[in-house]
Amino acid sequence: MSKADLAKKPAEVAAMFDVVAPTYDLTNSLLSFGQDRRWRSVVRESVFPQSGQKILDLAAGTGASSVAFLDEGVTVVAGDFSEGMLAVGRKRHPEIEFVFADATNLPFKEAEFDAVTISFGLRNVVDVKQALAEMYRVTKPGGRIVICEFSKVPNPILRPLYEFYLKRVLPAFSAISTKAPEAYGYLSESILAWPNQRDLGLMVSAAGYENVAYRNLTFGIVAVHRGFKPAAKKTKTAKTAKTTKAAKPATRKPATRKPAAKKADQ
Repeated sequence: MSKADLAKKPAEVAAMFDVVAPTYDLTNSLLSFGQDRRWRSVVRESVFPQSGQKILDLAAGTGASSVAFLDEGVTVVAGDFSEGMLAVGRKRHPEIEFVFADATNLPFKEAEFDAVTISFGLRNVVDVKQALAEMYRVTKPGGRIVICEFSKVPNPILRPLYEFYLKRVLPAFSAISTKAPEAYGYLSESILAWPNQRDLGLMVSAAGYENVAYRNLTFGIVAVHRGFKPAAKKTKTAKTAKTTKAAKPATRKPATRKPAAKKADQ
């Protein structure tokens, strides 16, 4: 398998994920030392699914992230552009609707979802600004976006250690533990080239979302960004004009002088 590069050609990236689909979730759990479960839990808290809501989980892969949002009365749609991932997901989670979805051209109508979320997938999109614009389009007014993505470790002591892990340990481990080590070589490169927390927040704000904030997880290895689409403005109804009689000027009465207040005896 040829490795996708940072040009992020959709066909190459999708083909790469098609190959790793069967073992993708297990490998991720091993490479993250089990932290992926906690990250998904925090994403669920940020999405805050409620009965009657419809949630779109993009880059859903095999549905491991989508399952976290299932609850009574909650509709979850899992979208991905890897047919291999979708095929595995449909077998593992028949209770979830899986849809082929290109993040830059979503097959959904405007304002369809109460929440749109993407975990570890925005980094793989060829046009991030266009993807954010599409997510904004399908989000209901008052709805939210939640992005979970690898980020930058702010601690100057820990940062070199993490970069050593990405450049040396991760490729070596994937070479002996997966059938497609090229995919995890791409993973390291894409993480190192990804913008920091602040810059991603600015991109989300530029897409139209308000009150954008982020939370660092695991020393900043991962960051969860959340923003809200402005609520729909209420249309003002024209008030019926009422004719009122002119008020008569008040007649002044001569002011009566009040006795001065007495000073309290001390």
